[in-house]
Amino acid sequence: MMLLSPRTALESRRLIKLAWPLLIAQITQMLMGVSDTIIAGRYSAVDMAAVALGFSICIPIMSFIQGLALAIPPLIARLQGAKSHDDVANATQQAGYLLLVMSLLPFFAAWFSPSIVSIFPMDSGLAEITAQYVKYVFLAFPSFALYQWSRNYCEALGHTKPSMIITVIGLVVNIAANFLFVYGGLGIEAMGGAGCGVATALVFVAMAIATVIYITYAPRLSRYQLFSRWHTPQTSTILQTLRLGLPIAMTVLFEVTLFAIIALLLAPFGANVVAAHQIALNFSALMFMFPLSMGMAISIRVSFRLGQQRVEQARIAVKSAVVIGLCVACFTACFTLVAKGLIISLYTSDEAVIAISSQLLIYAALFQFSDAIQVISANALRGYKDTAAMFYITFCAYWLIGLPIGVILGRTDWASAQPMAADGFWIGIIAGLTSAAIMLGARLYVVQKRLQSPAI
Repeated sequence: MMLLSPRTALESRRLIKLAWPLLIAQITQMLMGVSDTIIAGRYSAVDMAAVALGFSICIPIMSFIQGLALAIPPLIARLQGAKSHDDVANATQQAGYLLLVMSLLPFFAAWFSPSIVSIFPMDSGLAEITAQYVKYVFLAFPSFALYQWSRNYCEALGHTKPSMIITVIGLVVNIAANFLFVYGGLGIEAMGGAGCGVATALVFVAMAIATVIYITYAPRLSRYQLFSRWHTPQTSTILQTLRLGLPIAMTVLFEVTLFAIIALLLAPFGANVVAAHQIALNFSALMFMFPLSMGMAISIRVSFRLGQQRVEQARIAVKSAVVIGLCVACFTACFTLVAKGLIISLYTSDEAVIAISSQLLIYAALFQFSDAIQVISANALRGYKDTAAMFYITFCAYWLIGLPIGVILGRTDWASAQPMAADGFWIGIIAGLTSAAIMLGARLYVVQKRLQSPAI
């Protein structure tokens, strides 16, 4: 068996060092939503539904702001690689101005949350709780933007462990605040599902404050002097950040809305099909955190290496990330197939839902390979600042290939004697992810060939 070359082994070790704290941070962030659902559900079914609906309204905007913030690592890591330390503070602050402006839109919209919720037909009691949840979360969006800004600044400079630690602290705050505001206590009246909105808002504030404190006092970040001098807003730099971040934000937004639309298209097939779809999707999202964390790490490493003008090392880093991602996908796919009975039992005991979920988890195991390639390739393209191509490719793959195939197979009898329901949509998902993996991989190859030069 051929051993890894020293440079490949070095990049692999550095990628893993960057990626594992990001993995824990991403999983912990997912657990916040799980704790909201569980705690609200134990209060009442109506409150749990209100939290789910309110979260569905908030998540597209959260995803958009988070996508814009993902433009920070390629910008800052490249400056760090070039040792342009004096420019780091200015570039970071300009990105902060952009995120602040974007976060003010939902902040002011908070006062109109009943009108926003009224767009979606629902019972008046459910609508009232949902509107309260949305209001509290919207009010905290500036804090959410501040957290995303400060977190991506740290990660861009290679400091991923603080994100992990602060996110774990956020989960603890989230659980404690949920119990306090949902059920009441310490002189606070029970708020039910609306209390989850308050808890989420407090988590955003707590994580933002904690990350800013770390940035202010961390010795390893002192050379960049982020808060030593405030730079006035510069339109050209802000637009540069927007041009880089907007395709990322739209890509994230399209992914979020795609799966929401699939759930709606499955609704006519009944609650059992929708429930099985949600189980498979929820578990798949958990497994997706593994290649996503590697993708976030490769974006940082590629940007850093390009800042050093070490094009060949950037290529080696990408190769290492793909190999690691595929190895992890082999493990997670096998685990999904072997333990699918145990996995489903954690969600439900309904025999009909179990039968459907068991089939869908087979599809979930299959697409983990293409999912790993597409997310790592997409994030590598972020490092190369080729985000526009990434946006066009993912739009075509998901919306022009995956969704139409899913609709044809799932909702029509064009390809089979009867609609395939959830199976058809999951085959469409596999087709979309596979086409995305092929096109993004090809685009990445083209970009690397353009920049290829002898290693420095």
